[in-house]
Amino acid sequence: MPQPEDVPGSTRSAPAAMNAGTAPADPATVEKLRATIGSLSTATLKQLDADLPWYRGLRADERSALGMVAQKGIASFVNWYQKPVSPAWVLSDVFGTAPTELTRSISLQKALQLIRVVVQVVEDHVPFLAPAADQGPLREAVLRYSREVAFAAADVYARAAETRGSWDTRLEALVVDAILRGESSDALRSRIAAVGWTSQARITVMVGSAPQEPDAGFLNELRRVTARLAEDVLVGIQGERLILVLGGVKDPDKAYPRITELFGAGAVVLGPEAESLVGASTSAQAAFAGLTAARAWPGAPRPVSSEDLWPERVMSGDDTARRALVRTIYRPLLAASNGLEQTLSAYLSLGHSLEATSRALFVHANTVRYRLRRVCDVTGWDPLIAREAFVLQTALVVGRLSAAPPDDL
Repeated sequence: MPQPEDVPGSTRSAPAAMNAGTAPADPATVEKLRATIGSLSTATLKQLDADLPWYRGLRADERSALGMVAQKGIASFVNWYQKPVSPAWVLSDVFGTAPTELTRSISLQKALQLIRVVVQVVEDHVPFLAPAADQGPLREAVLRYSREVAFAAADVYARAAETRGSWDTRLEALVVDAILRGESSDALRSRIAAVGWTSQARITVMVGSAPQEPDAGFLNELRRVTARLAEDVLVGIQGERLILVLGGVKDPDKAYPRITELFGAGAVVLGPEAESLVGASTSAQAAFAGLTAARAWPGAPRPVSSEDLWPERVMSGDDTARRALVRTIYRPLLAASNGLEQTLSAYLSLGHSLEATSRALFVHANTVRYRLRRVCDVTGWDPLIAREAFVLQTALVVGRLSAAPPDDL
């Protein structure tokens, strides 16, 4: 069973426990340790260069920073051996001047390899540093000290990871906010690069309600799922809304329903695809407009495209939807031959009856069927499907009411 001095965070320090009931460090040994700090540091740097290939591959400034950490570690060990104190000093004394350089230059695994080499060098020199009677306690002191340094190194990396994670989250939120506001600048491009976005594929924005009290576990699950279904993702939570910016969705028919399961209750709306993140604001604005209007269509699928909500968006005052209906449906119908607009108008106003439409237009029912198929070919919306017929009828209404010149639509 571990003793109190072996438990991290114990109020009784490990060094103090080591010295409890034992004779203090031999002043002669301490003095010899102080006199050999320089030679031990030199030997350590040579051993690092010989044993660790990755150390040899570092830049000169990185090697210098790590060498300084190793040298400080040896010097601090001498002070600690002479006068044991709380292990809290290790973090500031050894790593205080170079935590950023350390975490940027090498991984935690490599940092522990470096500590192992330093400890090994000091252990190898124990026979030259202390008489036979003091060599055992000195070796034990080296091992206990190395444990504290290893804990301190882990603490440095943990704090760096927390700081980096918080900064990444704030930067990601800034990028999502800039996309929603339609910002297009060099600053936005720089931020996009900084968050690590690499996808060159088309972009889709999904918006919906966020789960109640989303925590770190939810965000981890969200990123895990989306990482399998898309090349890149940005996550934004603004109040009760969850915004996902997805790049390179691999299988939309399967991906969007799966991702929708992670949203809260209510509608989830997909914006139209955009060419890039900088141009994704149009998709985001359409998705938010669709989310506002979605409550007017209780039976809407989940997720639903913002384009499928064009009629509701028009009724809620969305001029972008009105322009889209005129541009993509009404004007193509007018430009088509064979009276498609007239046939569609009659069919819709006569209760979707093929026979009544044929009688009103004095044409055969098969001609009506042919023209309605042509409407579908021209517009992409099928008048024989009730919901799509509603979209077409809305397009006819807003098209006839529109008095703006074609270039403005």
